[in-house]
Amino acid sequence: MANAALEQLDVEVVRFIPAGDPWQKRHEFVSEAQHRLAMTRLAAAEDDRFSVDDLEVRRGGPSYSITTVEEFGPGCVLILGADAALSIPTWHRASDLLAMADIAVVPRPGVDADSVRTTLGRDVVTLSMPTIDLSGTQIRSHVKAGYSARFLVPDAVHDYIHGNGLYR
Repeated sequence: MANAALEQLDVEVVRFIPAGDPWQKRHEFVSEAQHRLAMTRLAAAEDDRFSVDDLEVRRGGPSYSITTVEEFGPGCVLILGADAALSIPTWHRASDLLAMADIAVVPRPGVDADSVRTTLGRDVVTLSMPTIDLSGTQIRSHVKAGYSARFLVPDAVHDYIHGNGLYR
């Protein structure tokens, strides 16, 4: 996703911002923010055009995308999977977010760009890349079932998951 963004959007850096406290997942198991931040840093270290910002982890309280977008100002590009983009209308201050940020989506199985445009009521940039049927939820379930995450995540992230006993 990040490579496609670098190649197809007018950006020099893709910034990863792990949610500190993902409010819409309050009733689900979510790994600690510090673990998610560490894994993001390990994954992003593979390319110097990637950076990791811990602002949502440092901020504390519920992580709202609009709060982060406001820090960057109008014209920032929010890059996410098409499936996640469909849920934007349920997000905190969704209309403000849609007015302030450009949206770039990556194809996801069973979700087409037209449905995202219709749901959001605006145009989005669809990044051209193969559809990958793999999600964080699937990776966590795979590890919880006793299987390795090797080849599903970067080696350094796999080693971190294994070394910290995450998702077991």
